[in-house]
Amino acid sequence: MLRKTYDWTMAQAARRNAVWVLAVVSFVESSIFPIPPDVLLIPMVLAAPHRAWFFALVCTVASVIGGFAGYAIGYGLYDLVAQPILAFYGYLDKFAAFQAMYNEWGAWIVFGAGVTPFPYKVITIASGVTSLDIVVFGIASVLSRGLRFFIVAALLWKFGPPIRTFIEQHLGKLTAAFFVLLLGGFIALRWL
Repeated sequence: MLRKTYDWTMAQAARRNAVWVLAVVSFVESSIFPIPPDVLLIPMVLAAPHRAWFFALVCTVASVIGGFAGYAIGYGLYDLVAQPILAFYGYLDKFAAFQAMYNEWGAWIVFGAGVTPFPYKVITIASGVTSLDIVVFGIASVLSRGLRFFIVAALLWKFGPPIRTFIEQHLGKLTAAFFVLLLGGFIALRWL
């Protein structure tokens, strides 16, 4: 079944509308969706390496726009949901201290989350909740997401055939490792 799914994904990656699906997944991953766009970016670059840079650009632009949507979610829901809860439990002062610390290091936090497998949506929403400077947020998002997606595209463009062979030979193990890392990210998030 895994092989059929892989073959189907590779076939879809070469279709005309795949770019739109990549854009939508990149957008929603930055605000609400748990699956990173790499699951589409990788097969798309492997299927059409001559379009690697375009795919990376689509991922970057859609992800940054989605990041602003996540920021808006955090910003809009703070007053409505979080602030009354914090006030009820007497944590408004502690949150103010957290907000000051977050905003002091915000550019680095956004950049780090944008480049690493850490769930970027958590940082986009947290940035809105803490009212991180929107320009700082935007610049850090463009730089980090661009770096991440263009590095993935560049590596696949340069070393695509051997990587594709490796993926096809070890598909089961790589899929298991992906889900372990995804689950580990959510567990780490709970304890941070």
